[in-house]
Amino acid sequence: MTNNFFEPQSPTPVELEVRSPLPYRLPIWRLLIPLLVQTGIILAIPARSAYTYVTGETVVLQTIPVDPYDPLRGYSQTLDYDISQLRTLQKLPGWQEVVTPKSISSDYLQPGTELYVTLSPPKNSSTQPPQAWQPVKVSRSRPTSLAADQIAIKGKSTGFSIKYGLETYYFPESRQQEINRDIRQAQTGRQQRLVVEAKVDNQGNAVPVSFWVSDREYRF
Repeated sequence: MTNNFFEPQSPTPVELEVRSPLPYRLPIWRLLIPLLVQTGIILAIPARSAYTYVTGETVVLQTIPVDPYDPLRGYSQTLDYDISQLRTLQKLPGWQEVVTPKSISSDYLQPGTELYVTLSPPKNSSTQPPQAWQPVKVSRSRPTSLAADQIAIKGKSTGFSIKYGLETYYFPESRQQEINRDIRQAQTGRQQRLVVEAKVDNQGNAVPVSFWVSDREYRF
């Protein structure tokens, strides 16, 4: 006997095509702007140093090396200056204007505090090696009325000392023994002539030019 009823069939499943959302693409300008800013910052530092080197005036600073070793960048000499010491600056006119109420002692200056040290040349500036300039005044703001032969250099406090951006001198390993020998001889001598020639621009920024050990000059 023929069965007139159709057996029900399961419906054919409908396959849905699932598409992944298109990746979001940042506008090109949003990628370029941070890159340009970072590039500008990197280039600004050597550009400023070049400007200071070309336009700056030469000063000579008395130094005291502490002779560290930096394995990342080769042999180096860390230089500590007379004007880096707070006890030197405390004796100068204007120091009370620099000291802030947050100073916990006379040997401490709030980190980040900027100051300017006015330097005067020695009576005889044509000697070799050159003689160090003498600090005559300190101030919180850049001096606007300096004598014709005076220069103001800008520094920043680390708390117990002042940094001027002239603290580290890197030299090739091939000259390490020679320079250390000259430094030891200069330190054991009576005069201890260790000075740095630097260029200082009209904003107080400084770059090193040469390092004198007694009568020997090492160019930066």
